[in-house]
Amino acid sequence: MLQNESQFVKHENCPKCGSKNNLGRYSDGHAYCFTPDCGYHEKGEGEVIPMTNTHNNTYSSLSTGQTTSLRDRNISQETARKYGVTTITNNGMVTKHIYPFYDGSRKHVANKIRTLPKEFTAQGNFGSAQLFGQHLFPEGSCKYLTICEGECDALSAYEMMGSKWASVSIKNGVASAVRDCKHNFEYLNSFENIVICFDSDEIGRATASKVAELFSPNKCKVVNLDLKDANEYLKTGKREHFMRDWWNAKSFTPAGIVTFDDIQDTLWDEKEVHSISYPYEGLNKKLYGMRVGELVTLTSGTGMGKSSLLRELVYHIWKNTEDSIGLMFLEEEHKRTFRGLVGIHVNKQLHKPEEWKKQSKEDLHKWSAEMKGNRLVIYDHFGSMEDDDVINRIRYMAKGCDCKWIVLDHLSLIISGRDDGNERKAIDMLMTKLRSLCSEVKIGIILACHLRRLDNDKGHEEGKQVSLSHLRGSHSIAQLSDAVIGMERNQQDEDEIASNTSTIRVLKNRYAGTTGVASYLLWSDENGRMSEIENPFKEKDENDFRT
Repeated sequence: MLQNESQFVKHENCPKCGSKNNLGRYSDGHAYCFTPDCGYHEKGEGEVIPMTNTHNNTYSSLSTGQTTSLRDRNISQETARKYGVTTITNNGMVTKHIYPFYDGSRKHVANKIRTLPKEFTAQGNFGSAQLFGQHLFPEGSCKYLTICEGECDALSAYEMMGSKWASVSIKNGVASAVRDCKHNFEYLNSFENIVICFDSDEIGRATASKVAELFSPNKCKVVNLDLKDANEYLKTGKREHFMRDWWNAKSFTPAGIVTFDDIQDTLWDEKEVHSISYPYEGLNKKLYGMRVGELVTLTSGTGMGKSSLLRELVYHIWKNTEDSIGLMFLEEEHKRTFRGLVGIHVNKQLHKPEEWKKQSKEDLHKWSAEMKGNRLVIYDHFGSMEDDDVINRIRYMAKGCDCKWIVLDHLSLIISGRDDGNERKAIDMLMTKLRSLCSEVKIGIILACHLRRLDNDKGHEEGKQVSLSHLRGSHSIAQLSDAVIGMERNQQDEDEIASNTSTIRVLKNRYAGTTGVASYLLWSDENGRMSEIENPFKEKDENDFRT
């Protein structure tokens, strides 16, 4: 009988091998790492240190008991005897289960002792121990090998399979599953089929996938348990139910990999994606509107009207849908943003003090009231931000304020105050987070970014044609955006219409593929609006004008 036995308290990280949660801490203070070949342990008060026999490499102090059935688990005496599992009784009642572990030479080197109902103690050298039950089934000795999460589950699976096929257990639950299977890879891989039968909880399913990924395609099957674990089937008398689930185990396929057969029944049943049109016909012909789950980037040179176009998009969404919109205009004070939107509503440049001061208080309050409500949500902040702050604010707008659309102006300003000086890396990280967030919370993000300044060449402010290579900072902007829209305008053109007309060019279109010139937008100094017009450059030499 085990003397001075302590009780398991918690899992910790091992200070020797660095394994995560593979160190078992016990009530008397001692600790033992279950990682193969580590062997790290700490002494505690009253700990019994196994004494080794240097001649035969067995442990003379390992506890033993009597071979009986495990009644509380409904496991037969025959199965217990097969695996060498014994019990210890007190006053005729079973109080402990002893599960033996063996090394590669089939020597008994360790015990896991279960004090009922569920307190565990380690004894011996688990560093040299193989999987529980591995010593019973030589390499490739049968067609199927089942890997379970615990010893009782391995016993249960073996018994329910009619004692026909191999059944083993990892040593320390899911915490050691991947390491245990890597360490015993050659043994496991020698079997024609590996069936993974971990617990049906989330961590069990996730760990089963990680283990299956160690092996070649179609080697592993994963059981989808209806009950908690294999022993639960045995205790409740559902052996046939277990065998049905075991036989129906599906070959493991990595997440994200599907075949046509997997989706053909639902191929045409996909729910319609929430979308909204652009306010301009030309853009709609190219892009087929805006959709949630997508990231659209708007780019141009400095002072070309990106913010004006973004406000037109915001107003169009507000006017034509019931959707809420989150606004992050980081270059302007929030009152300026709202005044600009009210100005679009009444076709006046109300963001200019000289204009709104000409209006009566009654009209101003009336116009503001017409746009009253909670569908326009603004983040009141100026200047640079940390990535996590940006993501958290957007997530709150989406989840807390029910925003379907987020308009962010602009990308370069967010990272402008960083100390590391690596603009490209900063943009890469932020773009990755923004694109993931689109899919995670099902929102559409409309993002503004600047173009690189061109050396020794006509700049974008003088009508230089925009391309993806001109995006400032990182190729990830083009790679991660679902659509990229460029604005071109020659601010120095002597012709007033030409100097106020922006050519809108689709540079990337993941949804439909079509790119090129989509629209011509004329900005009006009278009302501050951008209106779509026919091509005003038909009579001009476009090469002289825009290239």
